[in-house]
Amino acid sequence: MATQTEVYSVWGLPSEDVKQRVKNVMNTLRSEFNGPDFDPHVTIVGAITLNPEDAVDKFKLACKGLKAYTAHGRGVSTGTFFYQCVYLLLDTTPQVVETSDHCCGHFGYNRTAPYMPHMSLLYADLTDEEKKIAQERANALDDTLGNLSFKINRLALYKTDTEDKTLKSWEKVMEYDLDEEV
Repeated sequence: MATQTEVYSVWGLPSEDVKQRVKNVMNTLRSEFNGPDFDPHVTIVGAITLNPEDAVDKFKLACKGLKAYTAHGRGVSTGTFFYQCVYLLLDTTPQVVETSDHCCGHFGYNRTAPYMPHMSLLYADLTDEEKKIAQERANALDDTLGNLSFKINRLALYKTDTEDKTLKSWEKVMEYDLDEEV
């Protein structure tokens, strides 16, 4: 009997203090622009369909030997679709890109576009004008958010059914603490 497959993603999680700071901005944007609730994260591996055992095995293997790293903000931007409505764009430093490449390799995930590391602040289907207002609102709520530097010290495996725009079905499967930088 074939096992059920699910859609999974691997997320880089910011440290607790940064998570709270970003979450405050996200909560305001969500209530003002009617977006779903989700935790601050940097997508390392995008949505990939796997059975649960495979997903967990690949995640554990991918995490082994990875080091915590620092991500650097390059400004609050707007994107062209629901999951990249308003986000903090991140520098494509070697560590950021290599971590994603490494994990994508373990998951057999092939990108359709170059990796654009970012931390989403709002998921929503907005007009360009509304996105601009949301972007300005994010900057007004936290005027140094755009150049925020933060440590990613944990990776998480999430079930992320991209058809579910309420995100109600999204759930964390497991977390992995990365080795500290020396």
